[in-house]
Amino acid sequence: MLRRSFVLGCAAAAALLLGSVQPSTAADRFITVASTTSTEDSGLFKSILPKFTEKTGIEVRVVAKGTGQAIDIAKRGDADVLFVHHKPSEDKFVAEGFSTVRKPVMYNDFVIVGPKADPAKVGGSKDVSAALKRIAAAKAPFVSRGDDSGTHKSEQALWKTAGVDPTTGDGWYRAIGQGMGATLNTAAAVNGYAMTDRATWLSFKNRGDLGILVEGDKRLFNQYGVMLVNPAKFSHVKAADGQAFVDWLVSAEGQQAIADYKINGNSLFFPNANEPGA
Repeated sequence: MLRRSFVLGCAAAAALLLGSVQPSTAADRFITVASTTSTEDSGLFKSILPKFTEKTGIEVRVVAKGTGQAIDIAKRGDADVLFVHHKPSEDKFVAEGFSTVRKPVMYNDFVIVGPKADPAKVGGSKDVSAALKRIAAAKAPFVSRGDDSGTHKSEQALWKTAGVDPTTGDGWYRAIGQGMGATLNTAAAVNGYAMTDRATWLSFKNRGDLGILVEGDKRLFNQYGVMLVNPAKFSHVKAADGQAFVDWLVSAEGQQAIADYKINGNSLFFPNANEPGA
């Protein structure tokens, strides 16, 4: 009788153990996406990823870093998909064999924000080069991410186009080596200028005295692309599930999910997966 009770007890314990393991096994179907802070901080992923998971059963775990860091993560094979916004770096990623194809997904734009007092007198300008020259001439505080992100790379290119090396100034240019939220917080604290993607700006609440001063220059265009990390380089890449996510993002359903995401009626991203050369 004692032996029978012992066996039954062991069977019950085993059943409980199996019951506790099964759900976690089902939940193990996930992919890792290395992406930018703007897709995460803007709330886009919170809006669209549940729709993908509901359709496919695949959970998406996001590692949100600046574009440079996100690319490094993917180059180490620590992500299944790369979703960033600096086309030259994306093209290089493919050329080096870390992916076989880059697909355009969506775009928005960058803007220059600054204090309403506008000591550099750049408000209303659609010429970003002229605006940056004025900021430099006024030695007005300018806060840069300084983190090798897509935004930082684009900002550096714009300074170069303007013929200005901001790092040789008198301390007015401050590269803080942090993300977009921290950069905007710092700019608000010092009443300085900064360049930000519009999506992060629209979702940013601690604006202080800052407002958009420069926008509309075609050089402020901001394109996003997505790539499956090459499973031929990293055999552990979840190629089928990662490709399912890439395909969904550029599908009519994924593109509509991106278009539907708005804050106070304002679109943060504009889908353009079918635009040639995007």
